[in-house]
Amino acid sequence: QVRLVESGGGLVQPGGSLRLSCAASTTIPYTKATGWYRQAPGKQRELVADMTIGGSIKYADSVKGRFTISRTSANNTLYLQMNNLKPEDTAVYYCNFHVTYLGDEHDYWGQGTQVTVSS
Repeated sequence: QVRLVESGGGLVQPGGSLRLSCAASTTIPYTKATGWYRQAPGKQRELVADMTIGGSIKYADSVKGRFTISRTSANNTLYLQMNNLKPEDTAVYYCNFHVTYLGDEHDYWGQGTQVTVSS
């Protein structure tokens, strides 16, 4: 059974940094893309950053220049380096592995890690 285990969240002051990690319990075949999403209270889950298996990267406009997504060469650990954090970055962050196989699609999600930016 595939599990995604996240770590690295916490409380940080504005302007600070955090690095989130997402470790898959096993190599996930047919992964098409991996990414980070976040959900703030009362808001819908939104894409933060996404990386295709080929290495193409997309960021939400609100985090461009501050956040960096990366992945190990084995594609089983995903990272999100977050710099110059702002209070509006406060949310639960989820990692995602998107799989496609013979026309079927499936999403694996981490359990979520809380990021709170506050002075």
